[in-house]
Amino acid sequence: MPYETVGGSYELASRLGHATAAVRAIADQRTFHVPAEALRDVDEIKKRIRPRVSFVIPSMKPQLTSALAVDGSQVVERVRDGLPSVLYGFAQAAAAYVDLGILETQKAERFVDPYEIDRAVNTALVTLDLPVAGAYTREGVDIVTSWREAIDQLFRVKKIEVNRLNQSLLDLLLLMHGEPGKPVATVRVNCPTEDCNENVPVPSTGVECDACGVRLFPTDVLRIHEEVGEEGSNQSALGRLMSVVELLVLVGLATLLWEQSRQELLPTTLFIVDGPLAMYGPPAKLRGRALDYFQSMARTTSDDAPYICGLEKSGAMVDYARQLARHDVLGPGDVLVCDEEVIARVANVNNARAYGKETYWGRKFVYRALDGRVVVPTIMPPTGAPYDTNGGQPDPDAYPTLPAILDVIDRTGSSMYVDGIIPVAAAHGKAAFPIGVGTDVLRLVAIKRLGLDNSDDS
Repeated sequence: MPYETVGGSYELASRLGHATAAVRAIADQRTFHVPAEALRDVDEIKKRIRPRVSFVIPSMKPQLTSALAVDGSQVVERVRDGLPSVLYGFAQAAAAYVDLGILETQKAERFVDPYEIDRAVNTALVTLDLPVAGAYTREGVDIVTSWREAIDQLFRVKKIEVNRLNQSLLDLLLLMHGEPGKPVATVRVNCPTEDCNENVPVPSTGVECDACGVRLFPTDVLRIHEEVGEEGSNQSALGRLMSVVELLVLVGLATLLWEQSRQELLPTTLFIVDGPLAMYGPPAKLRGRALDYFQSMARTTSDDAPYICGLEKSGAMVDYARQLARHDVLGPGDVLVCDEEVIARVANVNNARAYGKETYWGRKFVYRALDGRVVVPTIMPPTGAPYDTNGGQPDPDAYPTLPAILDVIDRTGSSMYVDGIIPVAAAHGKAAFPIGVGTDVLRLVAIKRLGLDNSDDS
């Protein structure tokens, strides 16, 4: 309720615990369509299911020996007592490297050795923080300019430091707009000034717009500022920023192996993104850049590398996949090919043929692992687009990395999460913000960054 209590919090409606039950009761009286709720035309679905034996790793290719998962998290905190509109945001992305060989040895043991498991997993973390609402980088700027300046500064100072990789987020952004080993010198940016929209080549140092004179940053190419407003928490914009950082971490780590161990480590490592291989919202054009970049890497690498997939934990396709498993339409070891017909059923769209062409740089499949887990991986094709206006490439034969990816999914089942796998669970454990004391610490950090700790009434 919009009434503020003496303590600075908002008044709660009485009997708030009954709200969920009331909403469900109302929904039960309404008529609406939920694609995943009722399975129809099961015989047609079965025609699109392939058995696991169709996806066997060729005998001349060894199993993948390691997996590197990337996951991120974000949180927005109130940092000023009595001023609930002042919000500070934190985002971080973690990478977890898992030695699959060590995990394999532990399967044969009666009791798992915690030391061996710890030795099998190595993690790294990059963190970002910035004022997201009610606070600004400096006096005299609006919230959009504040976000633009903050992102530019963060991308310059924040680095991914793993082994011999020591590059800033800005370095990786310029690299992804080029080719492996060949970053671009400038990126094309649409001026954010209203009624200007001049398209300007912007170098890493930034430049003034020729038409209106406003300062432009190379990070403006992300267009995250377009989702920022003066009112609200701007949490969705922070989520877009986190997704970009996750992608840049993937670019940095894959490029590190491409440069230093292209014939050994890169062809034996699976890169996993927690979530689909997709970009949403204003930064969605990075989808095309990511696809071009990694396909360029694939052209200069042997053995189908790089092996890259995304794993969705939620969404309409995941719900549908679990329904298929629950009714034994999809058995252990079965792969569902998500062609135009399946997409039309699940996404309930009129133009299923063009689904995903603006956001996805990997194609969705549904797989029920040999132990019964249900996963929805998205996998990048080595050539062409996974989705386009003509339906893309639904045929599994267009994805030579699929057999090896399914093999890793079968080998790394985790009971920590529903349908989880160990590399993603390890990355999530590193990236997740702790509740309680952890968020209290973040709040203190934000107060320090904003200079609110020295105010008279703090």
